[in-house]
Amino acid sequence: MSNEEFSQYAPELLELLTDKLKRDKGRQRFQKGYNFSREQAFVLVPNQRICRSRSRVPPKERGDEAGEVNICQISNIIPDRETIESIAQRIVRDNLSKKEVKAIAKALTITSPNPMTTTSRLTRLRRELRKLNAPEKIIFATLDDKTTCASNKIQKERRVQCENEGIDFPDHFSLESVKEKLDLYDVSKTPDVQALAM
Repeated sequence: MSNEEFSQYAPELLELLTDKLKRDKGRQRFQKGYNFSREQAFVLVPNQRICRSRSRVPPKERGDEAGEVNICQISNIIPDRETIESIAQRIVRDNLSKKEVKAIAKALTITSPNPMTTTSRLTRLRRELRKLNAPEKIIFATLDDKTTCASNKIQKERRVQCENEGIDFPDHFSLESVKEKLDLYDVSKTPDVQALAM
């Protein structure tokens, strides 16, 4: 059986193996009791529970197969603490394919807390790729229409809300309050910590 065939059973096993200890014991059992290789055991019982969900990267062009991005592999696609700038440099340096760039964009989408953050990250990635003179097909591979639409919708709702409700500043920022503080300030003395706190 191939690793891909094994991986289809991972979600069911992860439902049963709810904590790290159970997952460790499960992998040991597969290796020692059933003579599975270490790799096969990790495919069946991934290290992290988040691995049970998979996302499909939507193909943008006819005949372009983006494939699946396994959430378990995000750390391989985007190593810990890798900045957008270093991701762009890696894309150009390693001459990554359009499919690999789409996988990186999808990984950035999955790891972002909301669509606005995702849009910001992808825009920054495109900007960095342009600085490095990456091909346009690579730059356009980072576009995600659904996320952009969702982000624009959220921003529009917030803008309308601000227009309707206005901005409510605390009283200590009112013009009168600030003027009183400035009037108390003695400009003839050298500034001290108290003056800066005003």
